[in-house]
Amino acid sequence: MKELRFGIIGLGLMGREFASLSARWFHLLDMNVKPVITAVCDTNEKAVKWFTDNLPSINFTTSDYKELLARADVDAVYCAVPHNLHEQFYTDIIRAGKHLLGEKPFGIDKAANDSINQIIAEHPDVLVRCSSEFPFFPGSTEVIRAIRENSFGRIIEVEAGLLHSSDMNPTKPINWKRMIHMNGEYGCMGDLGMHVVHIPARFNWKPQNISARLSNIVTERPDGKGNSVPCETWDNATITGDVSHDGYTFPMTLHTKRIAPSETNTWFIKVLGMKRSMEFSSKYPKTLKVLDYNGGLQAWQHIDLGYTPPYPTITGNIFEFSFSDSLLQMFAAFCDEVVNGRENMKQPFYCATPEEATESHRIFTESLEYHKRVRGKV
Repeated sequence: MKELRFGIIGLGLMGREFASLSARWFHLLDMNVKPVITAVCDTNEKAVKWFTDNLPSINFTTSDYKELLARADVDAVYCAVPHNLHEQFYTDIIRAGKHLLGEKPFGIDKAANDSINQIIAEHPDVLVRCSSEFPFFPGSTEVIRAIRENSFGRIIEVEAGLLHSSDMNPTKPINWKRMIHMNGEYGCMGDLGMHVVHIPARFNWKPQNISARLSNIVTERPDGKGNSVPCETWDNATITGDVSHDGYTFPMTLHTKRIAPSETNTWFIKVLGMKRSMEFSSKYPKTLKVLDYNGGLQAWQHIDLGYTPPYPTITGNIFEFSFSDSLLQMFAAFCDEVVNGRENMKQPFYCATPEEATESHRIFTESLEYHKRVRGKV
């Protein structure tokens, strides 16, 4: 089994999640590659200590990411840093010849994303992918298969979203995702939107005539020092557009929301068609809704899904799937593609590409432009 040696830059929540996946790798069956975490980087010494306490494979720690990139024992990098650092960090990682799995949105804005893409084009031997795990849920896999097989007939409408209630409490202290200089003007779109755009972009469903409703609901939050400071980024966004497909047009609606009552990391996709309709939501990970229309009664079936992800696991098709399982599947897809190449992957669905991340930037930029033009405010 080939070892793929990883460095991790950014040791916060997602950095820890990523590291834990390497410890769960034996949950996957029939893999010919194994990730090994060899080096980590963060300016927070306590964060570094968590990694060294839990991962004996680490043999190098640093607060300077360029030192990590100079290591010969690092083949690939997982990078999870604030959006304002993406352009510098991602381009340096690629220039260093390290394969990159980076967090979305791949640049704080379109200009930063363009800069990253330029460096990607100059290094074709480096695999670059964007983190987006929800399409690896079993229910998502079924929707993807149905799209590939053209099971829907003429598509009537598509709706997708990622919904949180994480900011419902107005006394929650502010963090970098509520600050434009770190998160960017996109706000919730940049933070959540790649997850929503991933499947539509994969099938070239590119919305035109974009309109958007952007909401800044909580305008101030505590700063943890006894003061209130402005919340500068959008809490919620609903984006609509027209998709041209097979000679006809259908409407598509995309939701990214941080203030959505009762929702806790709820990702969903709904495709309505003349022959078949399907809906899957991570809120009900065991359930896939399917409606087949053959001229008779119309009734949704609620199909009970087992644990049947793209990469087989110990549990087989029993028990239910979780968010951490989707991360493991995404990590497996990245390692599979690095080692075996896209054409020889063990299953066909690969991680989000730079081109798909760029499509998300187009959508978010046009949404901002629409809002400024029509709503009259940033």
